[in-house]
Amino acid sequence: MELDIKKRIEHGYADSSGVSIHFAALGSNENPLIVCIHGFPDFWYSWKDVMDSLSNDYYVVAIDQRGYNLSDKPKGEKNYNISFLVGDVISVVHHLGFKKSILVGHDWGGAVAWALAMMKPQVVEKLIILNSPHPRGLRHELATNPEQQKNSQYARSFQMEGASKYLTAEKLTSMLSDNMNEKEYIEALNRSDFEAMLNYYKQNYPREPYKLDRSRVVKVKAPVLLIHGLDDKFLLAGALDNTWEWVENDLTLVTIPGAGHFVHHDKPEIINRTIKMWLNR
Repeated sequence: MELDIKKRIEHGYADSSGVSIHFAALGSNENPLIVCIHGFPDFWYSWKDVMDSLSNDYYVVAIDQRGYNLSDKPKGEKNYNISFLVGDVISVVHHLGFKKSILVGHDWGGAVAWALAMMKPQVVEKLIILNSPHPRGLRHELATNPEQQKNSQYARSFQMEGASKYLTAEKLTSMLSDNMNEKEYIEALNRSDFEAMLNYYKQNYPREPYKLDRSRVVKVKAPVLLIHGLDDKFLLAGALDNTWEWVENDLTLVTIPGAGHFVHHDKPEIINRTIKMWLNR
């Protein structure tokens, strides 16, 4: 199937205020648009099973976030602030001739999707999030849950100066699910910029001392499907609590035992079936 899907996928680039964002597309552009946003350490290929599953009914586009694979890699930590990452997704939606999109995000892609749904609700038709709790939920766990604090040591390490020099494509690939194509990932990560990848953490991940988010709540207006593999050791399930308080429309929460952080690779059949059923309800 991997060779078949590669033949059918079309590639393109969108301009995001001078930053070139690569995307891969499958399906007819006469269908509703779905934009898939990967996390760390990943690239568009993460979504190949989801793309194949949905492409008969949707125009499914998976991006390389800035810093990764075939997208541009601007220098400077501030270029990876969440506002720029949100702008990259919007640039792809508009480049393809759409006003709004269904968003699917995993890990940092989920954080970007949450932010986009709050900052530019008119661009988001529906929101599907995989193993990426609402930012308020993560902040609450970091402030109150010692286990989450302990399990976020990796993020604190990534925020340290010079951390990127300890990374290699092979080391990053070893962090991923066993169900991923190792050769594809090593090639893509060797094309990526490790410093840029860690800038996501330096710019956007909460820093110590961890505090509760006391800012005004901006509720997500789009319907939300929130999927979480319960064996995730990086983002613990406790951060899912109270998500309904930050969503204005309906929220569907699906937890999957036996799946880890890369839930769409650990349990692809369940993920694809769940997304299809939710979209077609």
